[in-house]
Amino acid sequence: MSETPLTRDRAWAYVLLNLSIPGWGSFKAGRTIAGIGEMIFVFAGLLLFGAWFFQWMDRVIQSELDETLPAAPSAWLWRAGVTCIVVSWIWTTATCISLVREAKVNERESSKNIPPRLSDLPKPPKLS
Repeated sequence: MSETPLTRDRAWAYVLLNLSIPGWGSFKAGRTIAGIGEMIFVFAGLLLFGAWFFQWMDRVIQSELDETLPAAPSAWLWRAGVTCIVVSWIWTTATCISLVREAKVNERESSKNIPPRLSDLPKPPKLS
């Protein structure tokens, strides 16, 4: 984890990174294992779903060309792909919630250490 405490702005930036690519924001926030795990799940899911999609599109194209139809693509490909993507998004959501909560705690702790402003202090009595 980084040396500086997590601020609310940085936490939301990591959340936005996670929305673009699940795991990237977690990785950048210093949660290496979570980030790599989220990225592995999302990319594995995309590869599995993509393999099913290309097999399905090949079947559609062959039917339009009046060719012999290949076997229907295996349903396990898209099911496993969607499952991996859903697992990645659930994990990413949990990490994002954790990041925002940590930033709120850090913000509360840092506000305790701020000394009062001089203008807020009572005026000293005038010496005559």
